[in-house]
Amino acid sequence: MSRSAHPAGPRHADVLPEGHYSAPPADLNALDPKVWAQTVRRDEHGVLTVGGIDVKQLAEEFGTPAYFLDEDDFRARARAWRTAFGDDADVFYAGKAFLSRAVVRWLHEEGLNLDVCSGGELATALSAGMPAERIAFHGNNKSTGEIRRAVEAGVGRIVLDSFQEIVRVAHIAQELGRRQRVQIRITVGVEAHTHEFIATAHEDQKFGIPLAGGQAAEAVRRALQLDGLELIGIHSHIGSQIFDMSGFEVAAHRVVGLLREIRDKHGVELPEIDLGGGLGIAYTSDDDPREPHEIAKALTEIVTRECESARLRTPRISVEPGRAIVGPTAFTLYEVGTVKPLDGLRTYVSVDGGMSDNIRTALYDAEYSVSLVSRPSDAEPVLCRVVGKHCESGDIVVKDAFLPGDLAPGDLLAVPATGAYCRSMASNYNHVLRPPVVAVRDGEARVIVRRETEEDLLRLDVG
Repeated sequence: MSRSAHPAGPRHADVLPEGHYSAPPADLNALDPKVWAQTVRRDEHGVLTVGGIDVKQLAEEFGTPAYFLDEDDFRARARAWRTAFGDDADVFYAGKAFLSRAVVRWLHEEGLNLDVCSGGELATALSAGMPAERIAFHGNNKSTGEIRRAVEAGVGRIVLDSFQEIVRVAHIAQELGRRQRVQIRITVGVEAHTHEFIATAHEDQKFGIPLAGGQAAEAVRRALQLDGLELIGIHSHIGSQIFDMSGFEVAAHRVVGLLREIRDKHGVELPEIDLGGGLGIAYTSDDDPREPHEIAKALTEIVTRECESARLRTPRISVEPGRAIVGPTAFTLYEVGTVKPLDGLRTYVSVDGGMSDNIRTALYDAEYSVSLVSRPSDAEPVLCRVVGKHCESGDIVVKDAFLPGDLAPGDLLAVPATGAYCRSMASNYNHVLRPPVVAVRDGEARVIVRRETEEDLLRLDVG
């Protein structure tokens, strides 16, 4: 027996027989708009295009593997989130999903804020001109150097993740003659319906300060007493790749309960509540993600209802979509190198990338879609496993997919919905070079993160 595959990994308690596969699609050439970026089409020759440029031209110019990002789609999704929440809420793009200086500029232009969780992400944001007051700084183990740089830059908020960090940030802020705006991240005990490695609100994990046992209340008490801190709110993040809103409802109920306790004990009504991100996207046609306006309506109603029940003023809401903005906007383009049929099992299709450019399948048992995109095909569908070139049997890009039976070396395959957590988690395993990110818009393509070279690789090896 094996668990069925959730887009982020196995679902808890759901089981299906080993070897359970969905039926092949009626048309292998069809493109599900839920899964692909908004400007992706097939031209009159059956070749996939994005932003008006066909993938054969893109492969010739930029090589494979490569990530191709639909800039219009990214901007449209950013605007949709900004519009859905309006002026009475804050939208922070979660930079960990994918960050580059071009992306920072797009976010700035579209009116979004930015959430970073490392010194490198902060450096990228500042170097690209994101106003520091629109940056939030996360992380469960921020170094003193990272904190100092954030306070010196004037970031809009630092999210405190531990008792030690409360003191650390307060001390650095006082040294610098600042009063740093902060939120406290709490774990509310919600078991989000997602993979164990990306569920973040149960008590037994590294993030946040538990609500249970009065620990979060004690953290609030300490933060309120320190002159270097201005406590502006409570932060809660329950996980990633979530479709079910019920977890957010439970989290909001418990966070508002803490806000009421803070008011009753300290006479303070904190003005903000951050519900994190984690809303899911469509990796396959079976996924049915919610639109930003639906999410905004649901979250606003939940918080308003809970605050009315607690007789609290409704705080300003913040959310942190990352995957939900960038995930659907990109696909990874590969060239087929080897096609290896195994009688009675499946056909193994080896491509020129793999776990170094998409670790999620190996890490989370994630599901993806894949299509032959350099030509159309009327061949019968064949059950395939798309694998990479690394020396690991777990080097799988798409575990089970139907592809045309005439697939051959030199064909181009595209895996959609790879905008989030693919380039940002990429590695040099086996000394493979990390692919470029190419933004495509209105018939023009430009590199926003260049392909690594052997010179880059060897430059770090000082011998």
